[in-house]
Amino acid sequence: MSTLTQAGYNSIKYKTPTGNQLNCKGWIQEAALRMLLNNLNPEVAERPDDLIVYGGRGKAARNFEALDNIIKALKVLENDESLLIQSGKPVGILKTHKDAPRVLISNSQLVPNWANWQHFDELEKKGLMMYGQMTAGSWIYIGSQGIVQGTYETYSAIANKHFSSNVKSQSSNDLFATPFTSQGQGTLKGTLNVTAGLGGMGGAQPLAITMNEGVALIAEVEQWRIQKRIETKYLDLWFENIDEAIDRALEAKQNGEAISIGVLTNAVCLLERLIERKIVPDTLTDQTSAHDPLVGYVPHTMNNTQASLMREENPQQYLELAYQSMYRHVELMVELQSRGAITFDYGNNLRARAHEYQQRNLSNVKSETSNNSHVSRFTSHDSQLDCFSFPGFVPAYIRPLFCEGKGPFRWAALSGDPNDIYITDKLIANMFPENEGLQRWLRLAKTRIAFQGLPARICWLGQGEREQAGLAFNELVRNGTISAPIVIGRDHLDTGSVASPNRETESMLDGSDAVADWPILNALVNTAGGASWVSLHHGGGVGMGYSIHAGMVIVADGTDDAEQRLKRVLRNDPGMGVIRHADAGYTEAQEAAKANDLNLTDRLK
Repeated sequence: MSTLTQAGYNSIKYKTPTGNQLNCKGWIQEAALRMLLNNLNPEVAERPDDLIVYGGRGKAARNFEALDNIIKALKVLENDESLLIQSGKPVGILKTHKDAPRVLISNSQLVPNWANWQHFDELEKKGLMMYGQMTAGSWIYIGSQGIVQGTYETYSAIANKHFSSNVKSQSSNDLFATPFTSQGQGTLKGTLNVTAGLGGMGGAQPLAITMNEGVALIAEVEQWRIQKRIETKYLDLWFENIDEAIDRALEAKQNGEAISIGVLTNAVCLLERLIERKIVPDTLTDQTSAHDPLVGYVPHTMNNTQASLMREENPQQYLELAYQSMYRHVELMVELQSRGAITFDYGNNLRARAHEYQQRNLSNVKSETSNNSHVSRFTSHDSQLDCFSFPGFVPAYIRPLFCEGKGPFRWAALSGDPNDIYITDKLIANMFPENEGLQRWLRLAKTRIAFQGLPARICWLGQGEREQAGLAFNELVRNGTISAPIVIGRDHLDTGSVASPNRETESMLDGSDAVADWPILNALVNTAGGASWVSLHHGGGVGMGYSIHAGMVIVADGTDDAEQRLKRVLRNDPGMGVIRHADAGYTEAQEAAKANDLNLTDRLK
């Protein structure tokens, strides 16, 4: 029986415990229990009745029976044992030792020749597998804030690179070759930033853009998603009429307002209308669920009701229409890029889906492009469409940060007390006063980020900084400044934890985009170092066959044992990113490796 339609979330039964009383035999097990249930909190999860947290069908547990058994297992798990989770289902408890991870998770792993959505779907229908996305199946999703900060960093980098008085503006053609520079403080004030998708990841876009002082115009096909972003104050207002939304966005751009505007329409329809009206956005991207053509992406030729019916009744026809729509979507993005829009892929594999369609239907695409007015009316390309003519956001904007070991450092207050987070905010601000971007983020986050579920925070910290922060949190717990332990984790989208050739590892300097040894080594070293739970996933962000990635979580419970584990894990985890990028030939990473005693050559002298 398919678990996609199984319902049964009980808000009382699955309520996240808070306070400082244990339900398990140790704080690490307790942290895993609370974060698992927090992932499914209706304030956090998109579809808790289906155990779906975010990202199309990213789940926290395979089914409700598996969820119940995970909870039972965590409550009986001893402090020298490890619980094994195979694609959302508990399969064993084994004797290990006190410094071993209490939970080891593997999600959605498939032998490469079978690593595709078709085979995954067959296994999922049999109840043998689930899609863990990234932080859904590794129990460290903290709501849209977990995405906002990274999205904020990306748009901040865009502002620095293209809209700073101290950095010469560059055309979109420069995006592949020139990483952004931190010189100058750019702003998106007076810019129109167009995108689509207001789901668990895309929902971060409107707030990230307005925090950088820009205007966001965002298409979304599902009204409930728009309403959720309005309620959580991530989105300011919305329209059903495309022209009214565009007009309000242009007015805001003219007036220098920082405002986010949702429009209830398909991305393709919005882009077509912009081109019809000869409006070129300043920036253009997309965060629809293109990674999952069947469950995530809605073709522009149908409404949501029709989409839901066709998914069940004729999935193959649905997929064909979805791929056609994604091809059209990319075609429009390329057209707007040619007209001057700074265009980039935001990691949902939209370009690859369009390319897949193009390769399967090459002769038909050529024929349509030359003969079909609906397809060709906005394009002037004589040759075959280059689906990868615009870059991914990592090589364009984020890789210099990865080279320094910088990435998403997140933490949650197991007490449930927001004051614990405010105390850690102040601590982080005092620890890194020279980091102007971090200071601005912390100020904005406190006033503009609504907690979802357990109070939590995220910021980007680099090699050495994560270790310092983790040890400082442990002291707060030890001396009773905060009322319960802190759980520390990160997104799988990090400096050394992922192989994803169309996203995090796109256009690596040495051509090692598809080398997947690095995330596996990351999971192994975090296991060896004593992380509280470790996960290894397949397909997150970009879909089956396109990524391997690892996650780690570690608990600061105020003990001496925790202090030693924090020292190892929070040094080694980002250190893997420095080592990975240094090995690929990045000078910044090689310098960071030397500065942090991570350079193997120095050790071998």
